[in-house]
Amino acid sequence: MKLYACEKCPLRSYSERKPKALITRIWRWHTKWCPGWKAYQKSQSEKRPE
Repeated sequence: MKLYACEKCPLRSYSERKPKALITRIWRWHTKWCPGWKAYQKSQSEKRPE
């Protein structure tokens, strides 16, 4: 199983705790084009059987 930096990302962790913070908005913007985040999301969807 490959580990992604997104799993332990301090910005992601902070954003989950403080959803209305400016840093959270920047992090969300970043996830729209970040290849690492897209790969992490794909790996998460493959883990969950739907």
